[in-house]
Amino acid sequence: MRRYPAPNRRGIRAAAVYALAVLATLALPALGQARTVKRQVLSHPGFKSTWAYLESGTDAYASPSRHSPVLGYLGLTTQDGTSQLLLEQQRVLIHGAWWVQVRLPLRPAGQIGWVPESTLGEPQTVHTYVVVSTEKMTLTLYRDGKVIFSTRVGTGKASTPTPHGQFYIRDRLTGFAPGSIYGPVAFGTSALSNVETDWPGGGVIGIHGTNEPSLIPGHPSHGCIRVPNWEIVQLARSLPIGTPLTIE
Repeated sequence: MRRYPAPNRRGIRAAAVYALAVLATLALPALGQARTVKRQVLSHPGFKSTWAYLESGTDAYASPSRHSPVLGYLGLTTQDGTSQLLLEQQRVLIHGAWWVQVRLPLRPAGQIGWVPESTLGEPQTVHTYVVVSTEKMTLTLYRDGKVIFSTRVGTGKASTPTPHGQFYIRDRLTGFAPGSIYGPVAFGTSALSNVETDWPGGGVIGIHGTNEPSLIPGHPSHGCIRVPNWEIVQLARSLPIGTPLTIE
């Protein structure tokens, strides 16, 4: 049995708005099933959020039922070849089977779906939350409701905008050659663009360093979020994978 942390009832304003948005988009089976449904909220962005590695490939469903529409297939690895992880929003018990609502690394960006809990590994927790403002060109990192890091960033230009919505940090990549356009460290996110991005293979919205710091702050990218190299190194010390991400 997977053991979940007790929920933390505190919340910062952005996290509260985030949680309300999630609850507003719930799609639970109807047809007289209310008496058989049990629900547990798993993530409170900025205080305690839950994620897990995917251990079995699975379809993602529009509601917690194998009879609901399929939103897409989730494999065991990301586009970067790292292990697939999913940010868990809540879990429900329906007729003896647990389902988990997760953020989906699928197009269109920002989707929520459901997967059987049996496909997921042990839950992990983070206390961090990242907010990127494309208008203010800033990135802010929270931990336990407090700002612990902030920097100016570069985001997508008008023709290749950085998508807005609720996402999460999917993986962390290092080992780039000196002078790389990705800087010393990069983070892949669950946000996917409909156009080619700066990311290897295209499509993924990443947060990464840059070899063109003079373009920050600004809108120089194909959708990715560029951070000065000296700042991305500092950010990397405090930003774990699985962290919820809001782009606004």
